[in-house]
Amino acid sequence: MQAQRARFDDGRWHFQHGPIDLVIGADGDARACDAAHEAAWRRFQTVLPELVAELPALRLPVRGPCPLQGAIARRMWLACRPHHSVFITPMAAVAGAVAQEMTACYERAGVRRAWVNNGGDIALHLAPAESLRVGLFADLARLDPAQVRVDGYFDVHADMPVRGIATSGWRGRSFSLGIADSVTVLARTAARADAAATMIANAVDVVDARIRRAPANQLKDDSDLGELPVTVDVPALPAELVQRALQAGRQRALALQREGLIHSAALVCQSAWLRVEAEVHETELGSVFA
Repeated sequence: MQAQRARFDDGRWHFQHGPIDLVIGADGDARACDAAHEAAWRRFQTVLPELVAELPALRLPVRGPCPLQGAIARRMWLACRPHHSVFITPMAAVAGAVAQEMTACYERAGVRRAWVNNGGDIALHLAPAESLRVGLFADLARLDPAQVRVDGYFDVHADMPVRGIATSGWRGRSFSLGIADSVTVLARTAARADAAATMIANAVDVVDARIRRAPANQLKDDSDLGELPVTVDVPALPAELVQRALQAGRQRALALQREGLIHSAALVCQSAWLRVEAEVHETELGSVFA
């Protein structure tokens, strides 16, 4: 299995290696962007082997001193460390940490802005005065690949303390303990956003016998979650239960915001939305999910 890449007609690149699937875009001086793409490609080819070499440790709960050696692995662990009072492994931040590593290749003169999208977890590079509009699709159950229409958008400006965006939910690529269709988090880094989105999505939950769950390792034998029950089906719930679940997630998001771990968040459950607004830059975020 070798890393592969292809260039889209619009100039974006697609890098793929095993489970890692990136879409990368950059704007600026053509030579600078091309050089950054080549640097990113060289780094990308080393990412999966580097993570696989430490995979057993990456699947262990975060506790004690960091046991990891690689730059991405350590970034994953450090992003999850603030959440260690509940069960979490560094794998909760893998997509964001990889995207963040790749974005570093674009932090050079001549590149005005760049974005690395790793399955919906996004890392950004923004030169001074630059901005980027990011779209959000809230519920994968409604996804029609032939006609994707975003549910909202937000603009990230260079002067904002945001360089990472991540989304988690029970319908996503990874397992969730909660019932959120999606929780999107904006944070200082993509690794931090990834870990926080996981934690907030887990917190969007209620007790209801109709919600089906199963041990994670029965669904995927090498899951880092082991026997923890993860959500596999959520029926239509009464509005009051949905609101109760969203409020539980909001409380977790507010706690992480007070700790400086997230900038803002949007929580979605069964077509109901709840936003945790930024404490600063509210003018810029006023159009979030408009």
